Amino acid sequence: MQSSAIWLSEDNVASLVSLNDTVSELEKGMRALGEGKGVNIPKALGTLAPAGSMHSLGSALFEAGVCGYKNWINTPAGAKAVFILFEANEGKLLAMMEANVLGQLRTSAMTGLGTKWLSPAAADDMAVIGSGRQALAQIAAVNIVRPLKTIRIWSPTAEKRRQFCEQVRAAFPAQVIEASTLEEALDGAQIVTTVTRAAEPFLKADMLGKGIHLNAVGAILPANAEFYQDVFSRVGMIAVDDVTNTRKASREFIDYFENGEGDWAQVRPLGDIIANNERPPENSDITLFKSMGMGISDLSVAALAYQRAVQAGVGMDIPLVPGAAIRWN
Repeated sequence: MQSSAIWLSEDNVASLVSLNDTVSELEKGMRALGEGKGVNIPKALGTLAPAGSMHSLGSALFEAGVCGYKNWINTPAGAKAVFILFEANEGKLLAMMEANVLGQLRTSAMTGLGTKWLSPAAADDMAVIGSGRQALAQIAAVNIVRPLKTIRIWSPTAEKRRQFCEQVRAAFPAQVIEASTLEEALDGAQIVTTVTRAAEPFLKADMLGKGIHLNAVGAILPANAEFYQDVFSRVGMIAVDDVTNTRKASREFIDYFENGEGDWAQVRPLGDIIANNERPPENSDITLFKSMGMGISDLSVAALAYQRAVQAGVGMDIPLVPGAAIRWN
């Protein structure tokens, strides 16, 4: 009988799994999902005042025999996530782990995958709109799949933008351009990633060059939006990590597709695209990838972290007991 599970800290997860590992492992998980060998459980979302939210995401990978949930809270004062990993065939608890690092890994890796499958193969010029805590990892993930020669950066606060540019210069050999306006950052970019907390859209279709790939990463709550509706009119291929979560929580997609402007059949799960080895039509003006967060992405990283922890003897034991008698008066 299983006597213990393991607890993995943020430091454990960071030491066991790199971003490169995550891109590779997540591609396997997405392919399995597209082949019907995995399942996502739609996100449970609760809002907390002021500006707080609580979330839960579940998933299973059948052939790997694992399943689990990530639960987290996000508030202006802080955020915390925990992943619970189960063995799916015998109902065993395998591990619990802090999941903020896990979340950053899978969020950025998902952008890397969207870029790998939708962007032009020769694209090496990227614009990053936003300079918050996710931005550096977003660049790193894209750089893994499309080695970058030029990185253009814009965010509205000049001092934060300048500091972020210095971080990027220290991390990557590419030319780093600090743009003074949004339009300047977009001029010449072949890949555009928006990773902001914008409450209202700021990106218009006529700001984007022909043939670019757009990763819309930041707006994952129904109150937020990064791009205007006219962007959809130029898109030749639309992919999302999870259609259900997009229909539930993406204001950009809800406003466009629920109001009769478009057909939800145009919105393709990235897992299906990977499983079918599809590429965008050659005449695509813009390709669009929207990442909302989904269970398979968390599970792929968590399962890899657990496997490596067992192999390396890393983690703290959590004693397990088969059960206990309940009491009443």
